[in-house]
Amino acid sequence: MKIQLATSETDILKCWQAIQALRPHLQQIDYLPTVQQMIGEGYKLAYIEQDERAVSIIGFRYLQYLFNGKHIYIDDLSTLPDSRGKGYAGKLLDYVFNIAREEGYKTVTLDSGHQRFDAHRLYLNKGFVIASHHFVKTLTNDES
Repeated sequence: MKIQLATSETDILKCWQAIQALRPHLQQIDYLPTVQQMIGEGYKLAYIEQDERAVSIIGFRYLQYLFNGKHIYIDDLSTLPDSRGKGYAGKLLDYVFNIAREEGYKTVTLDSGHQRFDAHRLYLNKGFVIASHHFVKTLTNDES
């Protein structure tokens, strides 16, 4: 099982279905330019390919915060529905853990939707702990 970094347009487009499984609100027309811009900002997109399609993806970036220092933040982790249960997401997490160790980082972080119970089981089995709540406020133009 080979893990590859998406660096070309072809690689990024290969990851579309797995990304869409996690982010169904995304429009395909916006996908490529958005990921290319994110890559320019430090985002990395890795994938596992089977039968010429990315069956599982992980998107991550290097960050530094005052509360936990340098860490890798996982933005996206998704496996196509028909490829789940084969260990792909776990292998991608291990891949990121190894990168973090090689870079001397002590922490890998992620946020997960409260309803994603299968994902939570994986994260807990991989040693993640629930360390905080993530709050979001959507801003509107009519607020002062």
